[in-house]
Parts: sequence; structure tokens; C-alpha cells
Amino acid sequence: MNIEITTEDNVSIAELKADSIVINDVQDALDILANAAYSGASSLIIHQHNLTPDFFDLKTKVAGEILQKFSTYNMPLAIVGDFSNFTSKSLHDFIYESNKGGKVNFVNTLEEAKQRLKRC
Repeated sequence: MNIEITTEDNVSIAELKADSIVINDVQDALDILANAAYSGASSLIIHQHNLTPDFFDLKTKVAGEILQKFSTYNMPLAIVGDFSNFTSKSLHDFIYESNKGGKVNFVNTLEEAKQRLKRC
């Protein structure tokens, strides 16, 4: 696992880079958030494949608990992935509502993630 920091338009964006699931629970997410903030990042990009599948099952409440930490610590977040494979209407509604708020973004590409986070 690696956290890479880039600065674009005076916005420091951390990107979590790992080939496997590294966020299994709230504490994992909080550790990564803290590391990114300590490294000077003002926002964070996480890839879908780095999140436990439980994150995308809203009944587990993992997504809500993790995203609450990002809200509490005022760290805008973009999650990059292909969310069309999920069949849950409630998950798609959750993604839609999150994207409207701007602080938590579910996007398809890394470039889209960076563009949204530069506006936060």
C-alpha cells in the first residue's frame, strides 16, 4: 500500500495505491485518512477494489460509518470504480445523493476524481 500525493491547482490530493483490499473497517479508513492529512493532502482518492465488499452492502452500515469519518474530519473523498455492476437500488440512490453533495464522489475515472476534488 502506498499513498501518493499530487498537487493540482493548489489542491493536494492523496491517492491510495494498492492492489488489494486495504479498507476493511472504519479504523482502516481512519488510518488512511490520517496518513493522507499528515502528508499534507486536503482530499483523498480511493479505488473501489481497495474497499471491502461490505462497503457496498448498505445493510452492513460500513459505508455510512466510513463516510461519516470523512465528513467529521472534513476530508473530501472520491471513490473510483465501475458501480454499474451493483444491482441494489438503494446503493445507486446513495451514490446519486452522495455525488450531489460534492464531498463524497463516486466516479468512473481517476481524472474525473481529480476534477471533482479540485472543486471541493
